[in-house]
Amino acid sequence: MQRISSLVGVLCATALVSALPTGRLMAAAPELYGVTKSIPLGAPDRWDYLAYDSTSHRVYVAHETEIAVINGQSGESLGRISVAGANGVAVVPEAGKGYAGSRTSKSVVVFDLGHLAVTKTIPAGEDTDGVLFDPASKRVFVMQGDPKNLLVIDTGSDSVVKTLALGGKPEYSAVDGHGKLYVNIADKREIQRIDTRKLKVDATWPIPDCESPHGLSIDVQSNQLFASCVNSKMMVVDALSGRVTAELPIGFGTDATAVDTSRHRAFSSNWDGTLSVIDISAAGHAVSLGEVPTQPQARTMAVDSASGRVYLVAADRIEVDPAATNPKKRYGTKPGSVRLLFVDPTS
Repeated sequence: MQRISSLVGVLCATALVSALPTGRLMAAAPELYGVTKSIPLGAPDRWDYLAYDSTSHRVYVAHETEIAVINGQSGESLGRISVAGANGVAVVPEAGKGYAGSRTSKSVVVFDLGHLAVTKTIPAGEDTDGVLFDPASKRVFVMQGDPKNLLVIDTGSDSVVKTLALGGKPEYSAVDGHGKLYVNIADKREIQRIDTRKLKVDATWPIPDCESPHGLSIDVQSNQLFASCVNSKMMVVDALSGRVTAELPIGFGTDATAVDTSRHRAFSSNWDGTLSVIDISAAGHAVSLGEVPTQPQARTMAVDSASGRVYLVAADRIEVDPAATNPKKRYGTKPGSVRLLFVDPTS
């Protein structure tokens, strides 16, 4: 596969040590990863979460008015599912179904994985966000930020089982596959643990140095959680005790984390065009490997642990308010420039 970013990667890596939107100095990572493919998605110019299905090698991209479905090996577009205000998406291969939140219609859309067609719409509350499937309980959990709750859906009947109050705004979540769901509570600097069968919160853990926790992922092998924070930090949290075991620097504008279980690495995808790479090969001793240059606004991601490929959505930036000091307010998205990136390990 032809590498399209070797020169750009070197130049960007050099720039990382001298300037970021926050003015902080960041260490450039060795050439651990590079962008190998860029697939145009086009308009609309907003997007949110990605989901990767290892059984079909498909990438599902929540792309504002649709779920874009891409072959994660070839980059071929496989179809688009109409979902107004799409944000979170989860797939359940054994049931042949997928679930996507719709902020616009205040609903959860159920779609068929074979025909990529909507089969049912389930009423939901305001501000649907992350969507996650729990294999232990066979339930889908939908984060609803403003209402401060979780919508719980049974995947057998595609009906709401419960609306679980959390007392704070959920951002994203992770499951251990054994009946525990972990949720970032963005406005309270904490992680809540939920029993997915009993549907109750059974632990609340403070992460006080994490401003507005956004991304959350888990390494089940080492029982470690990785929570990314708006103040450019990643908190490594013991998934059994809730103890913060490490606090590491990451890039600016994080919105997602993920784990490569084969290479024992955790990642944060960042709006500033960097991918923070963390070595987690020694349990309890996470180490930052630095920042890999990607492309602007690439803040959400999914990972294929078999190949090591990281999937990112990016877009070109344009200046919209030169006087703004906050980079997110100073820059906007160039119309029609949204694209899916394949970011592969170099060795």
